[in-house]
Amino acid sequence: MDNLGIVLAVIGAALAALLAGIGSAKGVGIVGEAAAGVVSVDPSKFSKVLILQLLPGTQGLYGLLTAIILLSRIGLIGGSAADLTTAQGLQFLVASLPIAVVGLISGIVQGKTAAAGVGITAKKPDHNGKGIIMAAMVETYAILALLISILIIYNIAL
Repeated sequence: MDNLGIVLAVIGAALAALLAGIGSAKGVGIVGEAAAGVVSVDPSKFSKVLILQLLPGTQGLYGLLTAIILLSRIGLIGGSAADLTTAQGLQFLVASLPIAVVGLISGIVQGKTAAAGVGITAKKPDHNGKGIIMAAMVETYAILALLISILIIYNIAL
């Protein structure tokens, strides 16, 4: 068994979970800061701003899902490790990059967009849905990156 192939694939799984998780953590934190200010003035708006704070958290979940699928595909979860060549390991590493990179960036950008939605909620609570829709638009790109990563992972020949 070529250990470098497995190592590269595991690095890919780690990057998917790590970078997308960092993006989500940063995004959720950005919204949390804005939300805390609103809730300190008007605690009744907690549930509305909480929804906005949850949105950037999905990128981390997408990265984790990608990592689990990748690790399962190469047999490190629920089986025995596949005999990966260096080229196959590199393919798995590259397959993880769409969700890793887009998850990192979109998590942060979605956090900023959702924080702006918190501002809408603070001034016009009835328009909260508009802030949610604006933040959800950023989500589209994370979903597309997740889809691409998964499609590549399942199309690597073992």
